[in-house]
Amino acid sequence: MKEPTWIPLFKIPLGAAERQALLEVVDSGHLTQGPRVQQLEAQFAAATGARHAIAVSSGTTALHLALLAHEIGEGHEVITTPFTFIASVNSILYVGATPVLVDIDPGTFNLDPGRLEAALTPRTRAIMPVDLYGAPCQMDQIMEFAARHGLVVIEDAAQAIGATVHGQPVGSFCTTCFSLYESKNVTAGEGGVITTNDEGVAEQCRLIRNHGMRRRYHHEMLGYNSRLSDLHAALAIPQMARLAEITAARQANADYYTAAIQNPRVIKPAVPAGLRSAWNVYTLRVPEGREALAAHLAAAGIETGIFYPEPAHRQEHVMALGLAHGPLPEAERAAREVLSLPVRPDLTAEERERIVAAVNAWRGA
Repeated sequence: MKEPTWIPLFKIPLGAAERQALLEVVDSGHLTQGPRVQQLEAQFAAATGARHAIAVSSGTTALHLALLAHEIGEGHEVITTPFTFIASVNSILYVGATPVLVDIDPGTFNLDPGRLEAALTPRTRAIMPVDLYGAPCQMDQIMEFAARHGLVVIEDAAQAIGATVHGQPVGSFCTTCFSLYESKNVTAGEGGVITTNDEGVAEQCRLIRNHGMRRRYHHEMLGYNSRLSDLHAALAIPQMARLAEITAARQANADYYTAAIQNPRVIKPAVPAGLRSAWNVYTLRVPEGREALAAHLAAAGIETGIFYPEPAHRQEHVMALGLAHGPLPEAERAAREVLSLPVRPDLTAEERERIVAAVNAWRGA
């Protein structure tokens, strides 16, 4: 029997435009931070509606620099979610601050704004909401809460370029950090971008990413080498030019899944009214038999992923810190149940149908 054609979860969307862009950088002889980085920054500012965009070496670096630029450090607490890639929590630890973990909304997988009040202490300085799977947090509620309590908001939108909240682009509400890692909707292989409307924060981020240097060999502060190269930027520029098309295709695929998946053994993701996800992945809940469903789909030639099998507070180095936190049952339940499907913009109609048919055909563990 012929093996089914494999449908990967992620596929780097590189073509002729990306190859040409790379060749132009190579031929230019300017490989480090230069005009392509500036062009990419302009594209991110335009796409998000933010006044400033600062390209850096990774999404994790973006979070680290954003925290430093907002002068968050020793003695401060930052409220965030336990159900995220570890970079969110690590970046808070990098600056010497304390992550305060708040449980998630079981429908959206994102930080539950209704739990923020109980997490406040006199040391609370910031909130770091995470737009998991490309689905935006309820940023209007979070920003209102932060303004009421005088808190900084740094949004981890690593997976969410192209997402909107009541029509407003993610990246325009507050200082926001995006990733350009190879699995993201727009990729440079590696890299990140910070967007902000605060000129002072933008200037600090630019200084910190370049050894605290505004003029060559004149260092105003302790900084890092956190620059993005023109080679990396060149890969992302053609994709940013197609961002609306990429996002629309992902949303169409997700809408198809939501309408066509009818297996009562799985729970489809929820997106609150007025929010539009960028759909980095389409994530089901499987209350019983997640591994069996993953094996069933693999046998049908469909790759799946588990993001993430352990919440942040169950990671060894976080547990070793002995951080106090309340029960986090929703994050722990999500870690046991989530299973992500491909929602790539290049999926064919036949591939979408195969994915839906395989999910619907599963009869449980």
